[in-house]
Amino acid sequence: MLCWFNGKYLDEKELFISPFDHGYLHGIGFYEHFRTYNGQVLLLEEHFHRLCNALNIYRIPMPYTIKDIQNVIEELWTAASREDCIFRLNVSAGRANEMLSPEYKKPNVIIFRRSLRQRTRGTEKNAIWLKTTRNSPEQPIRFKSHHFGNNILASFEVQNLETTEGFFLNTKGHIAEGITSNIFWVRDDILFTPSLSTGIVPGITRQWVIHAAKRLGIRVVEDIFFQHELINAYECFVTNSIEELVPISKVGRTRFLGEDGPIYQRLHQSYIDEIIQIMKRG
Repeated sequence: MLCWFNGKYLDEKELFISPFDHGYLHGIGFYEHFRTYNGQVLLLEEHFHRLCNALNIYRIPMPYTIKDIQNVIEELWTAASREDCIFRLNVSAGRANEMLSPEYKKPNVIIFRRSLRQRTRGTEKNAIWLKTTRNSPEQPIRFKSHHFGNNILASFEVQNLETTEGFFLNTKGHIAEGITSNIFWVRDDILFTPSLSTGIVPGITRQWVIHAAKRLGIRVVEDIFFQHELINAYECFVTNSIEELVPISKVGRTRFLGEDGPIYQRLHQSYIDEIIQIMKRG
């Protein structure tokens, strides 16, 4: 597989990172996951901004521009016979001294791709309530970082993440997020989603859904919620940048409208319309 590493195109077998990289030693690294549509990335600017925000907090320089990243994605997409893929843009802190307050000067930046599994858009998933508690982030807002142990532990509770999502509660018992997604539900024609204060990732697709719902005249409530508030809903869906908007048919014994949910259908169609527009630019 062809990858991009610190400005060079290399085969994956040629990639080597020092064991003294703080991404390995201390988990100091951040990433973005996204997919292409006809070689284009939906909401790439938002992904790039979220990554740079995390890097800035940890005083890690980003040596490349969004245009650089876009060009690399197009090159790797072309090298993959123009087959749309999942891409990971990964930045680890690089080598630095072992002391606290390290000075990061040369991060390692990697972009690689993997195949996109063909999944019918709008296919329902089930969900379960996880026994693993959502841990608290190191800073007020959670970043997409190398600190992924909590998600790995949670994934052991789910037999198949292709068909089932796990729903986290945080340490206070509040609904948080899925293992790989953000959570939404509908009751009384109101769209509910947990607040960022619960320690969730500020998902790019999550934010798009909130803005789209408001444009469509749907009331959105971001707040702190307990399990019973989702159990009393009649629609539920999850979001991420790879699977888009995924309807949930049930969580535990509670059943939802799934793909027939009217608010889900409106938002899902709006998202498809966005995809069509970006594909036209490809």
